[in-house]
Amino acid sequence: QVQLVESGGGLVQAGGSLRLSCAASGIISAITAMGWYRQAPGRQREMVADITTSGGSTNYADSVKGRFTISRDNAKMTVYLQMNSLKPEDTAVYYCNAVVAAHDRWGQGTQVTVSS
Repeated sequence: QVQLVESGGGLVQAGGSLRLSCAASGIISAITAMGWYRQAPGRQREMVADITTSGGSTNYADSVKGRFTISRDNAKMTVYLQMNSLKPEDTAVYYCNAVVAAHDRWGQGTQVTVSS
């Protein structure tokens, strides 16, 4: 079993920054990738960014490229999402994701609200 605990969400003005953290516990050796997804009201959950645990290859949604940066600390099995130049359209619940033996595991979500 893998458990994911997110932190770092909140309310910020447009143009501001936030950093999300996601700490994994349990059988962390089985995690092959971690990432962040978000879901805004009335919309489907979408991938924001992900990173492999070996090699550190990253992948970003076009809407956040150049503004968000994903990073990892394998020793702590923690993944971070640095979000800069935030826009109102970034408002959503952000979910941490871990791929464990080809299965998705999810955190409980953290709210990010960007005011205009």
